[in-house]
Amino acid sequence: MRNFLYRLMMGRYGSDRLNKHLLVLSVILTLCNIFVQSVVIYILVYILLLYVLFRMLSKNINKRYQENQKYEQLIAPLLKRITLFKKSSQDKDHKYFICPNCKQIVRVPKGKGRIDIRCPRCATVFEKRT
Repeated sequence: MRNFLYRLMMGRYGSDRLNKHLLVLSVILTLCNIFVQSVVIYILVYILLLYVLFRMLSKNINKRYQENQKYEQLIAPLLKRITLFKKSSQDKDHKYFICPNCKQIVRVPKGKGRIDIRCPRCATVFEKRT
């Protein structure tokens, strides 16, 4: 059985972040459908699962890779905000900001009042309250 699956997936795209997020979305929609009992949600879950299966078994690796790259670019600002929130909740001595020019996360000490922050990547200066 293991050799069969290995041969089946040979030359196929497999899984990536988009597939994983679509699977999580389908699980969430399935859980919501337990309470709502909607045919539309039921059909949407199956469409999502079929699309994930299509992407995993696709032999057009370049096309699937491009789809994943577009998705990564789409969610990059959200992931940057989540990273910023995690860092600031774990580190109580520093405050974290995102550079308005290059979107680099900049760490500054807390409790210094209004300060000018210079981004180490692009040297843009912006004023924030710590």
